[in-house]
This record gives sequence, structure tokens and C-alpha cells, in this order.
Amino acid sequence: MTSYERSDGGTAPRAAYKILVAGGFGAGKTTMVGAVSEIRPLQTEEALTEASVGVDDLSDLERKTTTTVAMDFGRITLRGGLSVYLFGTPGQERFWFMWEELARGALGAVVMVDTRRITASFASIDYFEQRAEPFVIAVNRFDGSIEYTEDEIRTALDVDARIPIILFDARDRESAKYVLIELLEHAIRQPRPAPARL
Repeated sequence: MTSYERSDGGTAPRAAYKILVAGGFGAGKTTMVGAVSEIRPLQTEEALTEASVGVDDLSDLERKTTTTVAMDFGRITLRGGLSVYLFGTPGQERFWFMWEELARGALGAVVMVDTRRITASFASIDYFEQRAEPFVIAVNRFDGSIEYTEDEIRTALDVDARIPIILFDARDRESAKYVLIELLEHAIRQPRPAPARL
């Protein structure tokens, strides 16, 4: 933990956390990181090419022209000098090999869901469930998509009742910030394993 200088000349503890923003291809991960980051986000967007035809599922994504090929990175500072570093994961299966490195040291994850393509989020949910990592479900409200209740979404995703489900707009800074705060609070409430005895 490092320190930062307060306006009254003193110092206060400053914490920094790493959070993953995961989810299916086209769920809005890059948009969320860009909307909430206080720095210019690092984005590794590349144009979709003919090579993705038959490899990437582009159903209901007719207007999507780019894709993340490595990661997105952003930062936001919350109350009390708490810094949150955001790492957006690539959504396509062919880039999943990078997830292990990106997940190392993360406090938890935001799993983004597009209800038009709900099955695209299953792999992300499985990944964090298998590792017992704290995560929240963030349902991105796309224009023109059907509105579902939290119970309907929970049933469709088959997630535990303790996993928070948040309906939000990835384009809106305050909405995205709320999701991050929900994840932090959820992660703090999770039981931690007892330290190993030597």
C-alpha cells in the first residue's frame, strides 16, 4: 500500500486494485473501460477482417467493425484515493489464452452480458466460478434489446443468488462506475481462505 498527499499536507493510505472486465465478444467491454477511465484508455482494437468469418460469431453484431485483440486498459480513482486499474479481456475464444496472465492479481471481475447473445457470456462466468473469484454480472442495455428482469437473467445464466446482477449502460460513466463499486463491495464481503500454518 502506498501513500498520497492530502490537501491538508498529511498523508493517507492509498490502495490500488486490479479488476478484469470480461464477457462475450461484442458485449461492450471496450466501451465500458473507455467510458469510466480518467486517463486515455489503452485499446488494442483492430478491424474485423475476412479471417474472422466462420471463426467469430457475428450474429446480432452487424454494425461491429473492430475487435479487441489483446486487452483494454484504463484507470479510475474513487473516494479516498482508491485507484482501480481496469483490464478488459478479449472476448473471442481464440484469445482466451491471455486470460490467465490478465487475471493474475485481480481482486475480481465484471462479467458483461448482452442479452441478445446471452450464451456468449457463459465461458466468462464458468472461468470465474471455477476459480472461486469474486465477480458481478453487468447486463449492458443495448438500444432496442428486450428488457429482462433480474430473476429472468439469473435463471438464464444459472448463477448463484449471491452473485450481484446489475443492469447498466456501458456508455455512461456514472453507470459504469456504479458497477465497479458494486464489485468492490461484493469482493470485500467474500470469505477469504485462512492463511496457511507454517
